[in-house]
Amino acid sequence: MLRIGIVAGEASGDLLGAGLIRAIKAHQPDVVFEGIAGPRMIDQGCTALFPAEKLAVMGIVEVLGHYFQLRRIRAQLIRRFLNDPPDIFIGIDAPDFNLGLETRLKAAGIPTIHYVSPSVWAWREYRVHKIRKAVDLMLTLFPFEEEFYQRHDIPARFVGHPLADMIALESNARDARTSLGLAEDKIIIALLPGSRSTELRHLAGIFVQTARWCYERRPELHFVVPFVNDKTRGIFERALVQFAPGLPITLVNGMSREVMTAANVVLLASGTAALEALLLKRPMVVAYRLAPLSYKIAKRLLKINTYSLPNLLAGKTLVPEYIQDMATPDNLGRAILEFLDNPSNAAELSGQFDRIHRVLRRHADENAAQSVLALAGRSADRR
Repeated sequence: MLRIGIVAGEASGDLLGAGLIRAIKAHQPDVVFEGIAGPRMIDQGCTALFPAEKLAVMGIVEVLGHYFQLRRIRAQLIRRFLNDPPDIFIGIDAPDFNLGLETRLKAAGIPTIHYVSPSVWAWREYRVHKIRKAVDLMLTLFPFEEEFYQRHDIPARFVGHPLADMIALESNARDARTSLGLAEDKIIIALLPGSRSTELRHLAGIFVQTARWCYERRPELHFVVPFVNDKTRGIFERALVQFAPGLPITLVNGMSREVMTAANVVLLASGTAALEALLLKRPMVVAYRLAPLSYKIAKRLLKINTYSLPNLLAGKTLVPEYIQDMATPDNLGRAILEFLDNPSNAAELSGQFDRIHRVLRRHADENAAQSVLALAGRSADRR
């Protein structure tokens, strides 16, 4: 019987972990999983020694506040897995937690896989030495990541991105508008200023002012904003009252994918939302702001001059992106109206997005499962 240790943090890791568990069980139904798991992984039969939410801590100050708790959890997992070794260990994302755990387990002879590459190709490249000590195999979501690890002599496999499998190659704006109660003939601008409170605090005011800038020039526009929770919605609503109380706007709880599908153009915070907009074939304008000190530190460490996933995946500038002081209502508004005024640009972009979608659409869960089982099999043969 195959026994697998697994650790996932945050909702995204829980989603990846659930898909991976399901795919492995299709090949080996009696496999046993235990570790840190979210509700989706638990539903697939993983035993949670700790809940995934324990690792869902963002930001330097917040991580420091939970440092001793996280260190205790990792120490307990190390003891458990060293005393009763699993056949293989999989760390899903959460690199600050998982790489240290993987290093200890690999040194003890337990095969280790890390699923979802840290952005080591973008900044803090020195971490690649730690990764080499920590993992027997890196599973990447993007092809350029596999190439990076191969250059550094670290075994890696590009498995594809589960979102590319989940999202259809063609999306239906009419159905999305119906589900949101929006008229078919409206010109819709979707605003996605981030899913975390820290992002909203930096971007909500800018996005509202950008919407007002566009509305003053195109009064037929209608704006739609989805929110992950009441806290982020409250931050945005306060910005709305402050900067544009009369704006024609629809606020939605959840349904971010439907909102993007319904839109003519999407204004979004750099991150996973940009990948979703790409997969939905929607023209987008990307913005991001950090606290000034954080930006100065990050800028010194960054090795790349483009930030959004569409541009990174294309290896060139496909979509306009404005970072920090360049993320102004004037710059963002002009980029939005450029797409509306030149539909051919949006159509050309859709074609390029479709090509990227097809590259990423590779049955990621199954590819990842086969990689896990192959490494477990090789390790068993050596024993």
